[in-house]
Amino acid sequence: MKKKNYRLITLSLFTIFFLNNAFANPQISIKDYISIGETPKYTEGFKHLDYTNPDAPKKGHITLPAYGTFDNFNPYIFKGTASIETVNLTLDSLGITPADDPETAYPLIAEKFELPSDKSFIGFFINPKARFSNGEPVTADDVIFSFNSLINKGSPIYKFYYADVDYVKKISKNHVRFYFKTDTQNRELPLILTSLKIFSAKDFTNKEYDKPVLIPPLGSGPYIVKDFEAGRYIIFKRNPNYWAKDLPTRKGIFNFDEVKYDYYQDTTVTLQALFAGNIDIRTEYIAKSWATGYNNELVKNGKIKKQAIAHNRPATLQFFAFNTRKQKFQNPYVRQAISFAFNFPWANKNLFYNQYLLLNSFFANTRFSAKGIPQDKELQILTNLKDKLPPEILTTPIETIFRDDSLSDRENLKLAVKLLQKAGYDFINEKMCNVKTGEPLEFEIVINAANGNTFTRVLLPFIENLRKIGIKATTRILEVNTYKNKMDKFDFDIVIGGYHGTSMPGSEQKDLWSSSTADIEGSNNIIGVKNPIVDELVQKIISTADNEQYTAYVQALDRVLLFNHYVIFNWYTNSDRIAYWDKFAYPENNLDTGVDIFTWWMKD
Repeated sequence: MKKKNYRLITLSLFTIFFLNNAFANPQISIKDYISIGETPKYTEGFKHLDYTNPDAPKKGHITLPAYGTFDNFNPYIFKGTASIETVNLTLDSLGITPADDPETAYPLIAEKFELPSDKSFIGFFINPKARFSNGEPVTADDVIFSFNSLINKGSPIYKFYYADVDYVKKISKNHVRFYFKTDTQNRELPLILTSLKIFSAKDFTNKEYDKPVLIPPLGSGPYIVKDFEAGRYIIFKRNPNYWAKDLPTRKGIFNFDEVKYDYYQDTTVTLQALFAGNIDIRTEYIAKSWATGYNNELVKNGKIKKQAIAHNRPATLQFFAFNTRKQKFQNPYVRQAISFAFNFPWANKNLFYNQYLLLNSFFANTRFSAKGIPQDKELQILTNLKDKLPPEILTTPIETIFRDDSLSDRENLKLAVKLLQKAGYDFINEKMCNVKTGEPLEFEIVINAANGNTFTRVLLPFIENLRKIGIKATTRILEVNTYKNKMDKFDFDIVIGGYHGTSMPGSEQKDLWSSSTADIEGSNNIIGVKNPIVDELVQKIISTADNEQYTAYVQALDRVLLFNHYVIFNWYTNSDRIAYWDKFAYPENNLDTGVDIFTWWMKD
């Protein structure tokens, strides 16, 4: 009997030891991809991305337009206006997410990815071939420097973006781990970290990371800066010794020997620059120019090609954004009423040649758009929150919260007045005024100089409609630096805002909508959203692992944002409108990934 008890005690101790070690030492997988989807598109041993031509010749010179100005080369700091092109062309990241597989990252600087079963960290094994342009190897020290500099000296928003990272640790010269906070549930975080651009730690020995300087960074990317003049141009020279040129994720990309960006203050000027041969390729953003501006001999005889290339990317968001920090815009009835004065169908017919679609979602052209009335899992999510939501959100179709486009301006403005009266406004001496304070409803719309001409003609009929209901609106066009300063400090009433759409909404939604970012200068929460329901939904989007539930949370977020009328949506197109001199070729593979100039090449 004693022997039996001794054996049981021994087995119990062994079991406890085994379980403790199992939890202390989770199973680790070494992979050549990271995916938050079910199955990655590209399998082990793939040779190149499907939307590239691996045999594209490497030669030639291309000149592209850039808009605005630049006074430094680091876009991750709060001060100054940086050249984004420099970072994109001279710095590589740990991994790369292809245009046709947005849920997966594949190797770049990181040769392999390390994933534990408990999801407590993400490890990166640095490719021993990875080199900066001066020939020095990329090491774990460079990765740690890049991350720590970003969150400690970069724009304040990055502290929130990477808030779930506890610390980063060097395991060896070519092995680094990012450990996550113990209470974190952020399924996208490993994928986010693969996009981290890597600076050289040694390159910053005698310069400050957070100070704007016109010294190009030492990078490990496909190009190096050959020449530049601040605010005017940058010339990039392809690095013939680029360490990653034969990687599957880089084959057939970056095919031009030289790339020059000429900076312009106005998008309309670049049309004549194209015809004069000063630039080679131009993306068209103005419907009138696309419809009427290319009727010349260069286009007719084929020397300049004009094409609309379809894409299936998420729609770029563009809108008139209310600054809800201002008292006059804190009531959603006021915001919705003002939106009724913007007549998109009229603008599309008379100004845009019917080339656009009206945005009606913060996730347009994706599966995440809220539609109709809530159904299934989205309905369940919103029902659980119904005590904190307007009751109509469960029963009113999305389509009906927008102005009925069949109504005339007169009818729409009548609806606007009723909404304003609900919000405590009414006519006093022919002005729409706050009944309690007597203060008239007036505001200014701020426009970036690069888009000034485009938006002025759109805003004039909008302003005239507002005048009819006693609201005074004005516009102000600001040069780039002044505009950026106002945006960073949220010093505006209404601004023309925009964000690139995302295929997989995640942590970036905090930057856009969370209460925690509303008062951080330089954040993308330009609207100043402080809504506990939005905060809760954003956190669920970040932490939910189940794909169906994740989709439902994004749709619920879309619906809640829409019913708060934070913006007046603008328009979008599902094709890239591009004109270029007939000396280039590009892959024609029907993948609907749109235009990527760096997969193009110079024809013979």
